[in-house]
Amino acid sequence: MRHRKAGVKLNRTTSHRQAMFKNMVTSLFKYDRIRTTDVKAKELRRWAEHVITLAKRGDLHARRQVMAIVQEKDVVHKLFENADKRFSTQNGGYTRIIKIGRRPGDAAPISLIELISAEPKAKPKKKAKGAAKKKEAAAAPAPAATSETTAEEQVADSGAPQTEEKSSAPEVEAQPEAAAEADSESSSAAEPAAADDEARSAAADVAGEDAAHSAEEKDQDVEQPEKK
Repeated sequence: MRHRKAGVKLNRTTSHRQAMFKNMVTSLFKYDRIRTTDVKAKELRRWAEHVITLAKRGDLHARRQVMAIVQEKDVVHKLFENADKRFSTQNGGYTRIIKIGRRPGDAAPISLIELISAEPKAKPKKKAKGAAKKKEAAAAPAPAATSETTAEEQVADSGAPQTEEKSSAPEVEAQPEAAAEADSESSSAAEPAAADDEARSAAADVAGEDAAHSAEEKDQDVEQPEKK
């Protein structure tokens, strides 16, 4: 029976398998995601979550244990610096496996394994006790403002008739001027009409005189043959 023998052999020797997963864990923490086969990704999850748990502990012994797995000191230093900020709200599930498809050539199933950082939850805003007091204090000066506005309205109302009287005076003064203008316009309109009447009467007189002269001349012409 296979009790207490976790992990997969992957048809490799122990030294080969351990070296391979150490390199894969180093690449995962360096680039935050790598692409590999489904079986290797599932086994790599165990290694990665164990390393993150040690990094969250943060003491010297945990650092030495991680240095035995991760092959680069810079990656270890970065992991221990950001572990509390990035994984403090999580107690597991630090990685995600996404199946991509099959690899061309041998058709092996390929997956993408990546690190998950917990997103900070937005805290609901608590209503401050001083906010109500501020609102009350802001609402208190409102009556004084209204009284000021009413006083200004009363002053405006009292001053309104004076302005009307002042405005009515110029209208009274303007009436004689308007009457004079109307008389001048009527007189100017009557003058051309009178001139036309005079011209017509003069023309009629001239026409009458011409007719009288022509009649007298005809009478003279008629009388001369009779005398002969």
